Amino acid sequence: MLTRSDWEKWEEKLLASYAVKSNASRGRAHSEKEHPYRSVFQRDRDRIIHSTAFRRLEYKTQVFIYHEGDYYRTRLTHTIEVAQISGCIARALGLNEDLCKAIALAHDLGHTPFGHAGEKVLNELMKNEGGFEHNRHGLRVVDKLEERYPDFAGLNLSWEVREGIIKHVTSYDSPSPSEFEPERMPSLEAQVVNVADEIAYNSHDLDDGLTANLLSENSLENVDLWREVREAVPRQKASLDRKHRKYQIIRMLIDSQVTDVLETTLSKLDKTGISSVEDVRSGRGAVVSFSPSMQKKNEGLKEFLLENMYLHYRVVRMTEKAERFIKQLFSAYLSCPGQLPPGTQEKLKTESPQRVVCDYVAGMTDRFALDEYKKLFEPYEKV
Repeated sequence: MLTRSDWEKWEEKLLASYAVKSNASRGRAHSEKEHPYRSVFQRDRDRIIHSTAFRRLEYKTQVFIYHEGDYYRTRLTHTIEVAQISGCIARALGLNEDLCKAIALAHDLGHTPFGHAGEKVLNELMKNEGGFEHNRHGLRVVDKLEERYPDFAGLNLSWEVREGIIKHVTSYDSPSPSEFEPERMPSLEAQVVNVADEIAYNSHDLDDGLTANLLSENSLENVDLWREVREAVPRQKASLDRKHRKYQIIRMLIDSQVTDVLETTLSKLDKTGISSVEDVRSGRGAVVSFSPSMQKKNEGLKEFLLENMYLHYRVVRMTEKAERFIKQLFSAYLSCPGQLPPGTQEKLKTESPQRVVCDYVAGMTDRFALDEYKKLFEPYEKV
């Protein structure tokens, strides 16, 4: 049997010098006995998978609210895709795949129901309490809100995974990691998850938009990245039907971006002479990144998705409706906290009413939020 010690020796022998090693972890906030055959990051990964917040991702919106159809991505399927892409990049770069996957699996735990619409509304409603940002809330989830252990609150994850959660930065995320050396760069493993997240949501939002007929292949012809990948589909596959052609293009879209990240990152590592984790952390910018040309193409795809999908009237209708739901639920609970479940009401003894209501609403799935709305506002719905 391979023990934890065996895994740690394997990491020392096979991982790159700039990879974070399990036996070099800064540890946990609450001291625990090490597991006999799982490394610290493997243990973190497993705790995240078994958490309540992780299971709830199945019914949290990515772009389309869950009842729009079973095909579309949810926060859970998005998270799994990010973990897969992160693992692929980590292996190729000789990084710690367990740490990468743990961060990837946790990166969206702080998301509200109804996607970014829910986050936007809670940020407005909590402006006098420091606002709401889903990465900061994700850290709150794993540090405090998960209730699984008798000796401490939260999941008691390692410092490195918690840092990866709070320093998750993309076009849509810009947290304030005051507790985690904000002047220093995160690990390469955390940087990998940042890039993998962008690759995943751009590609699968495009896939979902085409499936929902919000987008058409003809409208994408002016998007450089799409056109280049479409033209690269082998000629013998030119006669494929629409569905199979779309899958081939999306697959190649992901592969081309991953390949670009690997080549660009390896070039940066070589030019900068980075040879340790300390070199990474003391650097002035991200090492794991797209090339300038791919970054420009990626920005073009994001601009297209914003204009043609995220601002599509059907998506805007869903967004506006979701914002109304969140505002009215928040107001109802805040005006009469007695409507909250007993366990949640107990938290009012130590937290402000706004924070308790925010935690409760942010933890909801789309389905639960809709059911709560019916119970509170439809007169003939059973409560």
